[in-house]
Amino acid sequence: MRKARLSYFEKEDVLHLAISDEPEAGSIEVSPNVTAELNAEGALIGIEILSASTFIRDSILETVQGRLLDLPRVQSA
Repeated sequence: MRKARLSYFEKEDVLHLAISDEPEAGSIEVSPNVTAELNAEGALIGIEILSASTFIRDSILETVQGRLLDLPRVQSA
């Protein structure tokens, strides 16, 4: 496996993170506009984010707003 590669396609507003050079055998939409790419064994080999600029902006805003509002953090079990 090579180093992870991050690519942004400005015209399409797509962000792609490849963490393996293995061929994609399938994918799963993990949330709207976010797809996990899987190899033949079902292991994660990449992530694709559609409408990436909006997704990242909204994610950052949610984090900042949560801190400003001092929202309680969810404790994992």
